[in-house]
Amino acid sequence: MATNPNVASIVPGVGQGQELPQNLDAESALLGALMLDNNLAGDIQMKLKPDHFFEPLHARLYEKILHLIDKGMLANPVTLRPLFSDDPALKDLGGPAYLAQMTEGTAGLIAARDFANQIYDLALLRALVTVGRDLVTSATDTSEDVDPQAKIGEAEMALYKVAEQGETGGTARSFTQAATEAVNMVAAALKTGGNLSGLTTGLKGIDAKTGGMHRSDLVILAGRPAMGKTALATNMAFSCAKRFMDDAKNRSDGETAGAGVGFFSLEMSADQLATRILAEQARINSEDLRMGRINQSQFRDLSRAAAELTELPLHIDDTPGLTIAALRSRARRMKRQKGVGMFVIDYLQLLQGTSRKSAENRVQEISEITRGLKTLAKELNVPVLALSQLSRQVEQREDKRPQLSDLRESGTIEQDSDIVMFVYREEYYHAQKKPEDGSEKFVQWQEKGAELRGLAEVIIAKQRHGATGIVPLTFEAQYTRFGDRHDDYVAAGGH
Repeated sequence: MATNPNVASIVPGVGQGQELPQNLDAESALLGALMLDNNLAGDIQMKLKPDHFFEPLHARLYEKILHLIDKGMLANPVTLRPLFSDDPALKDLGGPAYLAQMTEGTAGLIAARDFANQIYDLALLRALVTVGRDLVTSATDTSEDVDPQAKIGEAEMALYKVAEQGETGGTARSFTQAATEAVNMVAAALKTGGNLSGLTTGLKGIDAKTGGMHRSDLVILAGRPAMGKTALATNMAFSCAKRFMDDAKNRSDGETAGAGVGFFSLEMSADQLATRILAEQARINSEDLRMGRINQSQFRDLSRAAAELTELPLHIDDTPGLTIAALRSRARRMKRQKGVGMFVIDYLQLLQGTSRKSAENRVQEISEITRGLKTLAKELNVPVLALSQLSRQVEQREDKRPQLSDLRESGTIEQDSDIVMFVYREEYYHAQKKPEDGSEKFVQWQEKGAELRGLAEVIIAKQRHGATGIVPLTFEAQYTRFGDRHDDYVAAGGH
C-alpha cells in the first residue's frame, strides 16, 4: 500500500513516471467519518461504490460498513474488528489500531460529501487511464485483421461507459424505485389530459393509442414505398423537438413531453429533410420549393419559418452506409454532447452489420441490427424509432393492408420491437386501378377516389404496453404532412 496520498503505482504501458490519480487520505477520512456517524452513508452510498476506492483494503472496509448498516447494526472499529481479524493488509498497517486511528480526525464529518465526490472523480480518471492503456494496446496489435473503425467504436463505447458511471440505470432497482417511476409516468399522463405519458408524436390519435414514445422502447414504423414512412417519421421527430423547444421557452417547471431528436437519415440528405420540414411549416408545396417555383410572398413565409426554427433541437446525421456499431457510437456521442432524448433511423435495411460473415446472411444481419437498436434504446434510456421496408408480398394480396408477417427479411424485427406501426394509404392503391375513361366503372372509380383523397391510416399491429388497432389520419401530399382526422379522433374518445 502506498503511504503518500499523492503517489500511486506506475501505469504499465502509459509511460514511466505517470501515476494513477488517487487520494488515500480522503479515503481514510471518509471511512473514519462513516464509522463515527453511520447516518452519513445514506447519501454517499447512492454514488460511491466499493470499487471507486483506490486502496483495496479501503474498498473492503467500505463494503463491510455498508453491509452492517444495511442489516441495522452499528458499524464502528469494534464491530468491524472481528470481520478483519485475518486480513493481511490490515495487519501490515497495525491491525485494529488502524481502524481506531481513522476515527481520530473530525475533518471527514464536516466534509464527507466532498471527500466522497473527490474519491469518485479520481476513480473516473483512473478508468480513463485504463481505457487509454487498452486503446494503445489494441491499436498496436496487428496480429489479427486490422479494422480501425471497429476499434474506434470499441473505444467510444468504453468512454461512454466511463461517462455513465454513477448513473443508477445500470444497476438493479428496487420495486420502490420502479414503482415511483411508474407513478411519475402516470402523473405526467394526467397533466396532459390523460393521453400522453411519453414523448409526443405530434398526432393526438397516435398519442392516445400508445401514450407517446416511451423511454427504452424500440418502435418500428413500416410501410411499402410511397406510403409516407419518411414523411410521418419526420413529422413526429419535428413535433417532439418543437415541443421541447417551446416548453423550454414557456415553462418554468422544466417538465416537457418533448425532447431533442437525433435523426439518422441513410436515404435522404440533411437538406432534403430540412426542405420537407420548411415546406410543411410554411405551407408551400414541397416540390415547388425544391424546384424554386415560389413567389416573393412564399419566400417570406419560408424565411419566417426558418427563423422561428433556428433553435430547433433536431440533429440530422446523413452519413450513408453506417454499420450498427458506428450508429450506436454516434448516438452515444450525440446524447452526450447534444442532450438528445429520442432517435430516428431511416431506415434499418440501409444499416450494415459489423461482421463480414453477417453480410453473407441478410436475415442474420438484420437480426444483429434490430438487437443493436433495442440495446441502444435501453442503454441510453430513450425511444428509438426505426423505419422498415415491407416485403413485396403485400402487393400480391387483394387487401393491401400490411401485416406483421410482411416485415421484410427477419422475424426478429417483430420480436425485438416494443411497438410495430404500419403506414397505409388506400388512395395510393386505388389510383393504380384506373379503368377505361368514360365507362361506368370509371365514374365509380372517380367517386371512390374522391372519398379516399387525403386519407391515411396508421395500423398499430403490436404494442407491449397496450392495445392494437387503427389510427385514422389525413395526409397532405403537397406538404408531406400527416394530421389527425378530428371527427374520428373525437369519436374514439379523444379531446
